[in-house]
Amino acid sequence: MANIRDIAKITGYSVSTVSRVINNHPYVDEKKREQILAVMKELNYVPNRSAQNLSYGKTKNIGVILPFINHAYYDQMLNGIMEAAFEHQYRVTLLPTDYDPQREKRYLEEFSTKMYDGLIVTTKSNPIDAFKEYHRYGPIIFCENIPDADVSCVYYNLDNSLREAFMFLKDHGIKHVGITLGRSKNISHNSKVTLQVVKEIFPKFDDRNIFWDCCVHGQDGEKAAAFFKKRNVDGILTNGDEVAAVILEQYGASAPLVVGRENILVSRLMQFSSIDHHLTEIGHYAFEAFIDNKKEKICIQHDFIER
Repeated sequence: MANIRDIAKITGYSVSTVSRVINNHPYVDEKKREQILAVMKELNYVPNRSAQNLSYGKTKNIGVILPFINHAYYDQMLNGIMEAAFEHQYRVTLLPTDYDPQREKRYLEEFSTKMYDGLIVTTKSNPIDAFKEYHRYGPIIFCENIPDADVSCVYYNLDNSLREAFMFLKDHGIKHVGITLGRSKNISHNSKVTLQVVKEIFPKFDDRNIFWDCCVHGQDGEKAAAFFKKRNVDGILTNGDEVAAVILEQYGASAPLVVGRENILVSRLMQFSSIDHHLTEIGHYAFEAFIDNKKEKICIQHDFIER
């Protein structure tokens, strides 16, 4: 396989001149450039971009840590990240964890070897202190609010959006509310906020009306519907529109009042209320925060879509 020295030897030009042509340096005589490019084509020479990236100190690659990819919540956020990344000629590498803290730590170790110029963390599985020593390798942007740490965050106000949704249910006469949570028996920060807010709005809330069984994907709504039928709830706040849609489909005409999240197409077609957290916008701003490398906290306003 040909290398840069072979091209220099064949063309009669120095290695530094060949290097400037490979790296599109503007100050190269056009005749020399054409000759060197012709030899490169003849030898089928492909530049080692990894080595070039190391010499520049940039990979033009950003890693995105997320639990999984087949979910509307992360799809929307990824759309925003990728739109912004492509505008800046960046590649996006997905780093799914399935909420495994050890797998997340392995991605952080990859980051320390300069595999990525930065990380966007959509949801973390480790405490924030686990990320502390890795900030020296490049920007790390979190897509959730981390108020007690000096880190960059782009997030929505979960407390406010939940409060608006539960007040909607209460104002519609709901007495026995049920909720779905995303992680099986794992009290994440978001779960703690959800439980705190529901008990403020519904002081008599019964913890037995929580569907804990990792209600993440649409099909999980089938089990949730069966659970809520037994609990005899009259209103449900779900953690996603797909779950909400399946619950409504399982109930049929006797369905309780159901609220979804993320305002995707199915909520509009089935005409149920949803919280729009503008996740595409959050993803876009997260990438821009990485490019700007500023430590700031940006809160994106949600909208409650009443139907």
